[in-house]
Amino acid sequence: MVAIILIILFLYFTVLFFIAQALHNNSIVDIAWGIGFVLVAVTGFLLKPEKTTAALWVLGLVTIWGLRLFFHLAKRNIGKPEDYRYINMRKRWGNHFAKLKAFLNVFVLQGVLLSIVALPIFLTMTSNNDAFHWWNSLGVFIWLMGFGFETIGDYQLTLFKKVPNNRGKLLTTGLWSLTRHPNYFGEALSWWGIFLISLTQWRNLWGIIGPVTITLLLLFVSGVPLLEKKNRQKAGYREYANQTPKFLPFFGKKGL
Repeated sequence: MVAIILIILFLYFTVLFFIAQALHNNSIVDIAWGIGFVLVAVTGFLLKPEKTTAALWVLGLVTIWGLRLFFHLAKRNIGKPEDYRYINMRKRWGNHFAKLKAFLNVFVLQGVLLSIVALPIFLTMTSNNDAFHWWNSLGVFIWLMGFGFETIGDYQLTLFKKVPNNRGKLLTTGLWSLTRHPNYFGEALSWWGIFLISLTQWRNLWGIIGPVTITLLLLFVSGVPLLEKKNRQKAGYREYANQTPKFLPFFGKKGL
């Protein structure tokens, strides 16, 4: 099962690469990120001989999460120019082997990272243990909290950006008053929930690598640092940062 899913993921990101080259836009890989997890969950569930309770929950929640993210990013980004991050990558790569570098450094890398984050899905779909403990139920609740933070945070930001007078300003109300990055916090929390749901037996404990990976990526690589750098240019950012936790609501670290 695992080998089949990995092959499907490789083909998926390879097709995305060719589409991106035709469009001259490597940033479409971001839109496709959520669908990759749906592919893992759906394929694993279809290939799974015994449909356990945990597998049903993981299939449903991951599908909801992945489709929501896909449609949100598609609505926001389709028809717009390539994201500045990928433009800067092209400049660094130069003209020599640029497409090969794009394939390896963007699409293959995304596939590898997705596979690591999706470890709890793999473990759930390869387990025949139908037990569902209290911590699995807690995982559903944590996922709901995370999904709520991510979805509502994105919705509030979308509404804020629609107001012309808000251009260049900071959103500091709603969930954005609890954390400077409610959408990223919610995404990480959702994956901690999926991990707890996958923990139907102790051998699945090593699946913790998945939520740890996505949390570290969001905190130190692709999420929070880029937005923090961008927001520092906006008026009132220092005051906002001193009053609002950076990532974890209520108890998180404040300041720059």
